Amino acid sequence: MIKVTQLEKSFVYKKKELGLRGSLKNFFGGTSETKTAVNKISFEIETGEIVGFLGPNGAGKTTTLKMLSGIMYPTAGSASILGFTPWDGKNDFKRQISIVLGQKNQLWWDLPANESLFLNKCIYNIDDSQYKKTLDELTSLLDIKQLLGVQVRNLSLGERMKMELAAALLHKPKVLFLDEPTIGLDIFAQKNIREFLRYYNQQENITMMLTSHYLEDIESLCRRTIVINHGNIVYDGAIDAINSRLANKKIIKIQTLDTVNSSTYWKIRSSENGTTVLEVDKDKTNSLVSSLLNTYDIKDFSVEDIPLEESLETLYTSGSAANGSI
Repeated sequence: MIKVTQLEKSFVYKKKELGLRGSLKNFFGGTSETKTAVNKISFEIETGEIVGFLGPNGAGKTTTLKMLSGIMYPTAGSASILGFTPWDGKNDFKRQISIVLGQKNQLWWDLPANESLFLNKCIYNIDDSQYKKTLDELTSLLDIKQLLGVQVRNLSLGERMKMELAAALLHKPKVLFLDEPTIGLDIFAQKNIREFLRYYNQQENITMMLTSHYLEDIESLCRRTIVINHGNIVYDGAIDAINSRLANKKIIKIQTLDTVNSSTYWKIRSSENGTTVLEVDKDKTNSLVSSLLNTYDIKDFSVEDIPLEESLETLYTSGSAANGSI
């Protein structure tokens, strides 16, 4: 469905000194610098996959999605989506993809949502009966049918994002790019969006590429994740494998009235209100749990993986691995 080969995007900009002298110097030449936002990345995505595209701010996520959706031209490299080159701008390609940018609206701010949706119908030349059927399905699934006549500016952020999704899916695209679709939403709105995307993917077998700073989005929707940092892919593989590949550690949480002493076998991460959090070597977890149970009066305990946030932070800072090899 999607094949990306050595895709690159660089931006040239001028550095300007302060004041009038700096402005004149910049006008007549100045110093130019090149920033590489995306650095020769390659990956493939199969039909029906939901792939998480992760990275810190400025990593190159949005730039990549803009190139894949045809909004931006690359500096070098190639991409094929549904057999099309995205930046060729062919209408047959545009009719089969869609992009939702969480921080930019495609709906007209001062008009009721149904006006913008009808405009999309006309742009994509959707048949009247098909438009009515699809709109009814989407608004029912998203529970926004009663809001179609409301001015977009008067919708809540969560309601507006649901309308954005309806507008993006109205022409039944085969590929959907989602850039921070739940940004700024409360936990209930985020949950509703995730449930809708999961259900729609199962029903329509649509291919999705999703960026998000909310790890709940990624863990809930994606089996595979691509991690990018400084324009380079530092990981591409199963999201469940990140912790096991990065850190041979486990977290043991114990509730006890006793004070847990320091030891060479564990690192005490925190200890408060009777709960102590220990970091231990993964291969010693079972023996250490037995030792703790024999040594302390433990009321409850749990064993967990290192939090995904920490593993991703390690990936962001390492920048040395790719294609699932850490």
